[in-house]
Amino acid sequence: MAENDEASHAFSRPSTRSFIARNKPGACYIYFNYGVHWMLNVLVKGGPRDGLILIRALEPERGIDLMKKRRGLDDLHRLCSGPGKLTQALDINVRHHEIDLCRDSQHHFLARKSANVDVVADPRIGISRSKEHHWRFTLRGSPFVSRTVRISH
Repeated sequence: MAENDEASHAFSRPSTRSFIARNKPGACYIYFNYGVHWMLNVLVKGGPRDGLILIRALEPERGIDLMKKRRGLDDLHRLCSGPGKLTQALDINVRHHEIDLCRDSQHHFLARKSANVDVVADPRIGISRSKEHHWRFTLRGSPFVSRTVRISH
């Protein structure tokens, strides 16, 4: 877990630290944010720190008509351009908590078609604590994120 990351659920919630300890990498950690939106996080382990990564956006490629219906809009770039929009478009909620995205054949990540990706990191957004960490990772120039990258490294 990231030390001194006051924005992390693991910082102040023993139940989150327990989730991290008992689950394998790739497990979904789902929580309801301010009683408004479900948030999709994925557990990472085995590196210098174990912790959760909030999935903030994605580029829709399949099921677009259904996503548009769930979100009530037609703009492809806004369907999944924020963490709450993403979970609404994909109909993700608490029933997905602890699903293993590395092993569940119905719910899993697919490899990107191209291995040539230009990932950039900038300060996190939408938080007031520990926002100085450059832990918001996006594809450079992606039109599918909520806010464009401000700083590149």
